[in-house]
Amino acid sequence: MKLQTNEEVLKYINEELNGYEGYLQFSHRPIDKDKDIFYDGKVPKVENEEGFVYEAHFANEEQSISIRQINDTWLVSTTVFQNIFEENVEKDIQKYITYIENFDYKVKMAQIWVDEADELCENMIVKKLKKVVFAGFEKKRVKAQFTEKEKEKLLKHFLSIFQSSYISSILEKE
Repeated sequence: MKLQTNEEVLKYINEELNGYEGYLQFSHRPIDKDKDIFYDGKVPKVENEEGFVYEAHFANEEQSISIRQINDTWLVSTTVFQNIFEENVEKDIQKYITYIENFDYKVKMAQIWVDEADELCENMIVKKLKKVVFAGFEKKRVKAQFTEKEKEKLLKHFLSIFQSSYISSILEKE
């Protein structure tokens, strides 16, 4: 799905994502844990601001929804969790420590793997990572003890993996 204006994005988040956990990032400021992160039953309610929604990621037990601003439109990608995980779902969901001040929850990211023939492996069927999607927050509180340099390095690594996976999944659909 494509949304054409920031107002459409805000309306979609406010009206369609009740019951989801998630977060959003505005273009003009850092994430504010009180206004931009929705967890433990907090209902998404986002006000219009001077900037625009750069990206947003929401999930419930059934699906993950990613909203990403690209050029003059917002692409909405939905990944349904049913039938994409093998028997042990937990092994496909990784938990990452967040670096938002005074927000001690872990972010859960689901890795989506598919079986594909690989020409470099004599066309044998191998598992290939197709995308990584937001899967909610870890309810257990954790304490993060990283230096600022470690935080920056880990965040850059995580964002590069997530962004390339997200863009690849969108391009495959078109």
